[in-house]
Amino acid sequence: MKAILRGLGLALFVAGCGSDASNTGTPWVWDLPGTIPLPRVPEDNPMTVEKVELGRFLFYDKRLSGNQTQSCASCHRQELAFTDGLALAEGSTGQLTPRSSMSLANAGYQASLTWANEVLVRLERQALVPMFGEEPVELGLANLEDELLRRMRDDERYPEMFAAAFPEEEDPITVDSITKALASFQRQLTSFGSKVDRWVEGDRTALNESEQRGLALFFGGANAAGVEDAFECFHCHGGFLYSQSSDDAFQVFDQKFFMNNGLYNLDEDGSYPPGNEGIFDMSGDPADKGKFKPPSLRNVGVTGPYMHDGSLATLDDVIDHYARGGTRTESGPNAGDGFDNPNKSSFLNGFEITEQEREDLKAFLNALTDDDFLNKPAFSDPFPE
Repeated sequence: MKAILRGLGLALFVAGCGSDASNTGTPWVWDLPGTIPLPRVPEDNPMTVEKVELGRFLFYDKRLSGNQTQSCASCHRQELAFTDGLALAEGSTGQLTPRSSMSLANAGYQASLTWANEVLVRLERQALVPMFGEEPVELGLANLEDELLRRMRDDERYPEMFAAAFPEEEDPITVDSITKALASFQRQLTSFGSKVDRWVEGDRTALNESEQRGLALFFGGANAAGVEDAFECFHCHGGFLYSQSSDDAFQVFDQKFFMNNGLYNLDEDGSYPPGNEGIFDMSGDPADKGKFKPPSLRNVGVTGPYMHDGSLATLDDVIDHYARGGTRTESGPNAGDGFDNPNKSSFLNGFEITEQEREDLKAFLNALTDDDFLNKPAFSDPFPE
């Protein structure tokens, strides 16, 4: 109840400090555990029930692609924590993107969006990238803005839904309104109902013995060899998101975080495959080669394949990568030893792990799955089959 009342208070605040709800929509009420802070909500896009529902329809609508073959949900499937199960995402024209689709679970808490972009920090702006981007083509709406708006206006339900979501707008069906509604839907895709969350909330029956041992190892407990913090997991995957790159309504300092985990090492500069070198592709700083955002590990058991390029198929592959301290690619254009990458995080030095520890660690990671989130009707496709 405390979290609900707190959420209602913030919703009223960002909706206009107690302004008439009939003019702005129905304020959104956050239903969050007491251990979870409120997400940051932009002042120019307050959360309302009407915007979230409009955003849900738009998210699943294939008319948001140029050729009307894909929707946002095509690359972000609810049962996979809003990823797609592919190594590389495939756009509406069949073009592959250079990176895998990131989970949208808790997207409103991300300090930065996508794998390697320091400046893309708002969901409203991020929505424009798959919609109108041309390198690569995803939804393929470039130069089709008028056609997109015509499709919305010609639909039997959308004019009324847009008017309810944006009652202050004389013409509510705009690209700006579409991105704001999509962002509102994504912002409320919160996932804090796993077995681990129940354990954190005080339910000491939530985790079995193996999961408890895995939790201890993850957060710095000694391994079988007696080494404290042998696995170093929490340094990059700590906090309530299980990622150091997080944001919320009360954080003051910039929490964007990028790191090199030794996945590749093509030359003495620590290069990654061309065109997919992390924040270096934007900064041009050689020290940024291979630096990507550590994704949240919530629902990690259903979000494989792993890494920015989907190059590690299973959790066992991921554990092998970190146990070695970097991946060695024996041959081909990406040959090299990631262990020796000069930009690699100092926390990645490799470790010894027993089979029992491996099973315990995987048990903990799988206990981060939120089954309610994966099946919640409010997040699901509103269109009939």
